[in-house]
This record gives sequence, C-alpha cells and structure tokens, in this order.
Amino acid sequence: MTNFIKQTIALAKENVKHGGRPFACLIVQQGHVIAQATNQVAQTKDPTAHAEIVAIREACTKLGTEHLTDCEFYILAHPCPMCLAAMYYCSPLKVTFITTRDDYSHYYVDHRKYFTLDNFYAEFGKPWQARNLPMTYHPDPEGIEVYKLWRQLNPAP
Repeated sequence: MTNFIKQTIALAKENVKHGGRPFACLIVQQGHVIAQATNQVAQTKDPTAHAEIVAIREACTKLGTEHLTDCEFYILAHPCPMCLAAMYYCSPLKVTFITTRDDYSHYYVDHRKYFTLDNFYAEFGKPWQARNLPMTYHPDPEGIEVYKLWRQLNPAP
C-alpha cells in the first residue's frame, strides 16, 4: 500500500510541475495498477477531467465493465462530490485518500460560481429548490416514456 501512496504523490507532483492541478488517482486490481491519471482540468479546460474521473474511464474501458468492485483507489485528496458519486457508481473495494480538504486548504483554493470547497458537500444535501445552482423542474408526461421504453428493452432480471 505504501508504494501506491508514494506513486500517487509522485504522479500529482509531476502534474503540478507541468502546469496541472495537485490531484492524482491510481486504480489497483489485485496488486497491479490498471489505471492512473492526474487532474487534467487546467490542460483540457474540461471541468469534469478530475483525476478520479479520468482514471475510472480508463479502467472501465480497459476492463470492459462499469463495475470496479475488485479494485482499490489511491487518491491524493479526499474526493469532491462529483468524484465521490462516480466512485459510488463504479463501487470499488476501497478508497484510500492521502490528504483532507483541511490539510490542503491553506495551499489550494478553487472557488466556483455556485460553490466553494467549504460548502460544496452541503449543497448536495439541500433540496434542489434551495441549491445555489438555479434549477427548474418542468414535468412532461412524454419524459417518462423514455424510461418505459428502456424497461421494455431491458427487462428486470
């Protein structure tokens, strides 16, 4: 495990030296690194290109599955809500993070229009009407037809 932690730190440090942000992720299956990635937001201008998301995409493509249930994740920082949600979806065996938001908050700040790192997690606990991100619910009876079609084409086991 210590080796994977050191690899994660080295990967993130290299990314920072080359203009990237200080985040990295290793995905390990049975003691072997099957995917590794750094945060690519600065390089790609894609706000979803977090290290965990990039690594999950690589691992799922490589393994031909959306389920990473026999994999372990090593990440530099406690995951943001987007990455945490992605991890819940792919269901790894375990996630090991090396730093907390409190650990790095004096060195790394990332304020966005609708959240700061300090209030980001709380936003997800609010009802959609109370979130900082403006949202409108516009029900249309035809919307549910898409799900009915999906169920028809994909019967429950």
